[in-house]
Amino acid sequence: MGIEDKFENAKDENVGKAKSAAGEATDNENLRAEGDAQQAKGGLKAAGEKVKDAFKK
Repeated sequence: MGIEDKFENAKDENVGKAKSAAGEATDNENLRAEGDAQQAKGGLKAAGEKVKDAFKK
């Protein structure tokens, strides 16, 4: 996994966490759901990159 991919995945996860927290604090269900989805997207992409790296070895 390249450093750019790691950065993008971490960014997605962190921005998703922030959106989810903001949605929770403001009682905005749409923002919370959007944050949860973005956080999951970052986690799934990171897991996929780890699997690809494992098969390259």
